Amino acid sequence: MSESRVAVSDSGKVDADLIERCRGGDAEAWDALFDKYYPVAARFVFQLSADFNHEDTEEICQETFLAVVRNLASFQGKSSFQTWLLRVATNKAMDFRGKSRAEKRGGRMVHFSLDGAGEGLDPPSQCPRPDTLLVNAETSRLIRQSLDQLDDPCREIIELRYYGDLSYSEIAAELRLNPKTVSSRLSKCLDRLCLIAKKIFPPEHSFAV
Repeated sequence: MSESRVAVSDSGKVDADLIERCRGGDAEAWDALFDKYYPVAARFVFQLSADFNHEDTEEICQETFLAVVRNLASFQGKSSFQTWLLRVATNKAMDFRGKSRAEKRGGRMVHFSLDGAGEGLDPPSQCPRPDTLLVNAETSRLIRQSLDQLDDPCREIIELRYYGDLSYSEIAAELRLNPKTVSSRLSKCLDRLCLIAKKIFPPEHSFAV
């Protein structure tokens, strides 16, 4: 087993132990979970929109972790805790943008940092990538709706890549796949996302398949 796979596996075990302790009301475990993942969530939220300042990010992260506290019992471990956390953060960010939509109608581009930690280009796909689709709050909602219609393996691999900003090797270790399989599966899943999005997005959006 590679070192990266061992590291991710060990991290997952640590998270599982922390989550179990949190569910048991262990205050120190909650502190450890927050210390580990608050910076991850804050960095992710701040990248979601050029409109978000540090105060916005702080508010969204607070709402995110309140939701985590309230809903940790619903986390079943089908994906990594980080994937679940970033999904919650995405929803809270969209809620935040929705509240100020009247003031920021037609807001700026929503973007992700897709640097792959030394990886090459993403696998070829005729479907627009999630980062190019996420152009405003309404589009964010629609792409989230599209993602939620994917089966769990496809949704997870897209979220790990574009929401969690994991490299191919990290995804391979997380899902116990080899990097070539990750590349092939991601390409196929992006095509499936494209087909779903064509049915959900308004007619003025064009999708090549």
